[in-house]
Amino acid sequence: MFESDEIGRFRRQEAVFRDRIEDAGDATFIPDAGRYHLYISRACPWAHGAALVRTLLGLEDAITMDIVDPYREADGWQFTPEKNGCTQDTVNDTEYLDEVYQLADARFSKRPTVPVLWDRETGTIVNNESIEIMRMLGTAFGSHRDGAVDLYPVGRRDEIDRIVDELYEPINNGVYRAGFADSQQAYDEAIDDLFGALDRWETVLEDQRYLLGEQLTLADLRLFATLVRFDSVYHTHFMCNKKRIVDYPHLWGHTRDIYQLPGVAETVNMAHIKEHYYTTHPDVNPKRIIARGPDLDFEAPHDRDQLPGEPPTTLQ
Repeated sequence: MFESDEIGRFRRQEAVFRDRIEDAGDATFIPDAGRYHLYISRACPWAHGAALVRTLLGLEDAITMDIVDPYREADGWQFTPEKNGCTQDTVNDTEYLDEVYQLADARFSKRPTVPVLWDRETGTIVNNESIEIMRMLGTAFGSHRDGAVDLYPVGRRDEIDRIVDELYEPINNGVYRAGFADSQQAYDEAIDDLFGALDRWETVLEDQRYLLGEQLTLADLRLFATLVRFDSVYHTHFMCNKKRIVDYPHLWGHTRDIYQLPGVAETVNMAHIKEHYYTTHPDVNPKRIIARGPDLDFEAPHDRDQLPGEPPTTLQ
């Protein structure tokens, strides 16, 4: 299902659709409310990041959203409105997400991925690269935001992008590099990178509430989407078992801090997450048995509010 290099290192598929929504008069895609639609899976961390930005910025009325089934079968992501937490394709009335890709480009032959940002007006996909969608939602839709939250402030975008890049390979993609490794060497490299990075950010978060200090940004959401899944699926299913996130006091506190922001808990569907990982990768888990544990209390009190910084006022 997934590609590997010559020594078994997991290789992620590149996104194909890379257009931008811009608040400019000559832009092809301008940020009109009701024009765009987001396709996601509640199981997928990449899609979760886009959903988090949409929620925290209050863009639910401006950007509609559909949710695919957590089980990705041979034909790809499917719309199963009869299943709890899933929806039909309310825009294009397709059965599979692949059909949405085909509507955008009949020559598309790669594996359909989420998230997908669709444009109703031109009938095509604007973008299917998760971090680019997160940035667009954080910048282009300022006039449609519900409140003053700014997850991608102008003066700090270079810093945010740098940290997002630092998180990507060892952590966000690192869990996949471990889980889909086709050799011991590839697995060992991934595990060393992953836990080296987790150890580093644990130290950073000892003295500051967020990854950039006192302000919640896209970088925190990017990390959260991996950490909230870690102990339930990556630790066991992807053999990322040197430590759990609950063994890192500051990373675990950061995870609960983000989870307890208004609206965030509703974006986390652990049943979808566990069903997807444990049943969709038969090469990793051929019996497709869903692990029952662990029991995690994301609502447990944390002491992150003792550090400098606080959530934006509209999120308190």
